[in-house]
Amino acid sequence: MAFNINTNTAAAKAGYFLSRNNENLNKSMARLASGKRVLDPSDDAGGLAVAMKLQSAATRLVGTRSNIQNAMSYLEVQDGVLETIGELVDRMSEIRALANDVMKNDEDVRTYNREFQDLQVQLFDMAQEKFNDVSLFSTTTSKIGGNEVLFDGSFSQDHTIDLYISEDGESGPILSIHKAMLLSALTVSISTGSPSNAMYGMADQSQVLRFANPVIGGVGQDALLNLTDVSIGVFKQVLQNIAALRSQNGATMSRLEFSGDHVERKRNNIISAHSKIMDVDMAAESTNLAKHNVLVQSSASMLTQANMITEMALVLLR
Repeated sequence: MAFNINTNTAAAKAGYFLSRNNENLNKSMARLASGKRVLDPSDDAGGLAVAMKLQSAATRLVGTRSNIQNAMSYLEVQDGVLETIGELVDRMSEIRALANDVMKNDEDVRTYNREFQDLQVQLFDMAQEKFNDVSLFSTTTSKIGGNEVLFDGSFSQDHTIDLYISEDGESGPILSIHKAMLLSALTVSISTGSPSNAMYGMADQSQVLRFANPVIGGVGQDALLNLTDVSIGVFKQVLQNIAALRSQNGATMSRLEFSGDHVERKRNNIISAHSKIMDVDMAAESTNLAKHNVLVQSSASMLTQANMITEMALVLLR
């Protein structure tokens, strides 16, 4: 084996390993300090790409969950109005029954009738309620224009709002929220002999009765009903319609609750998958840190020893 001083092969190798071990030590310390396994794309290029998509999906699910909660609030406000509407119609039916009392004179009946008509205006005012400037109840099949809605009619005569309940937006599952057709539910046709549902705009207050009206002094189809215009059977139909609207509202709220739970579980699972790719195993990395620390010290010591080998050449020269 040749012995030379121009090229110290042992020192070069020791220096190389010292550099590598020091790099690994620094990376191990950075991982422990950051808590991340993937610090650079070169650490795990494919894993990083997957993790970015998972992180984006989890972020979108946070927004989706918030949208579902807002939809729940919308439906809660809507149901609160419908509950009050039911109480108003109950009171109107009570007034109708009280007016049949043989002990009531004409002035008593007129007093009941005034309250009956005031409640009709109140019903109309409540049908204009909004939630964050979004109407709770619909009169047309679309937001702008469209045909008039018909309570308990076909799907094309309904008005719904689409809510996206996954991280995929419009390409994923969609839940339809009904903008309750309150005014149509308060409009009843008696032209067939038995009460049936009708469109609000069809009312003429003779054969198609409108329980909700905008003003006290309305005329034509906007004229207020009198107590004698309405039978108990019509009240029953209107109350049944209000009950159906609340039932529809409750069914949608139930589905929203399940959707919200599903979104939250899915987000947690996605976060867990992201963690498996990106987060460092602290126990394993601590072991690596100790190993690299020893190797750095060992390679530094060997580099010192390798540099001392050339000193042997002086012995030969003496």
